[in-house]
Amino acid sequence: MRIGIPKEIFTDEKRVALTPAGVQQLTELGHVVYVETTAGKASKFCDDEYRKVGAEIVYTHEEVFQRSEIICKIAPVNNEEAQLLEEGQIIFSFLHLGYSKDEIVKNLVVKKVTAIAYEFIGTGDNFPILHLMSEITGKLAIQIGEKYLGSDIESGRGILIGGFPGVSPAAVVILGAGVVGFSAAKAAIGRGAQVIILDKNIEKLRQIENSFSGSVTTVAANPSTIARGVKFADLIIGAVPITGEKISHIVSEEMIKTMKKGAVIVDVSIDQGGSFETSRPTSISNPIFIKHDVIHYCVPNMPSLVSRSSSYGITNTTIEYIKNIADHNLDYILLKDSEITNGIWAHKGFCTNQFLAETYKIDYKKIRIFSTN
Repeated sequence: MRIGIPKEIFTDEKRVALTPAGVQQLTELGHVVYVETTAGKASKFCDDEYRKVGAEIVYTHEEVFQRSEIICKIAPVNNEEAQLLEEGQIIFSFLHLGYSKDEIVKNLVVKKVTAIAYEFIGTGDNFPILHLMSEITGKLAIQIGEKYLGSDIESGRGILIGGFPGVSPAAVVILGAGVVGFSAAKAAIGRGAQVIILDKNIEKLRQIENSFSGSVTTVAANPSTIARGVKFADLIIGAVPITGEKISHIVSEEMIKTMKKGAVIVDVSIDQGGSFETSRPTSISNPIFIKHDVIHYCVPNMPSLVSRSSSYGITNTTIEYIKNIADHNLDYILLKDSEITNGIWAHKGFCTNQFLAETYKIDYKKIRIFSTN
């Protein structure tokens, strides 16, 4: 098949969908791979590295889309890219369609493309690509929070996250005991912070307790405990583990007003609408804003901060799925690969995800219907 790797045009997106090593695996199987010039530059992969493994370098965004049967991306499709897609093409990327624009979602359905969302691929509670990005994000959330707790910005509290003898460490409160929360807790403990994690799921809290041998304080989440945690926090991480859907704010603006002056919010859930009522999306180049004397960091593509590592990780977790799609037709995929099938949200002019169909008021059809016709 013909596979295209466009350069990302989302603000400050520095990752690339496939590294040269991933491209090599595809070209060795006889597939044709088009890579837009400088697509890998921000992750320190040059065009010559792609050429050496058999890729063909193309020089416009439009050409990648026009020549490819499968488009592999990182950032969600924007209006411009949705217009470039053609009937029968496959788009393979993070889509975050629970918080996308109506016209983009509906355009993808009208174009009769097959849209496969990284964040939906998997079975049960296992979403390998989303899991990887969540691990990276959790670690980065602590690194970022530590930066803004310092005195290098005027509003910072000037706190050493791990403290030292005679001076207490920072209080790090994590909302959500999913993959992001677990990864953030691990990183925060490693830095010597006082860590409190809240979740409604007692079994997940039990797993946290067992994993960290009691070095993390676990609390059952409810409006009262969340309000206390928000007030106590020096750094609070919004890591509510909801897959693919837009979430409701769980921290109100009134709660934010009770926070310490110079406290830091890192809202990892911003691409789903945000955990905090005061949140709004920011960017890597302009990452923070201050409201009610609280520093808000709400960057939706945090793993792009470590673009080379993230690109390797994405390639490692997506390459087998891409090879499977490229080696077989979609009818085979629909019958044989339930992980990929779960990631398909649009196919042949229908939405195959009931939540999204109801959200955007578009025709819904179960993906299994396609696999049996």
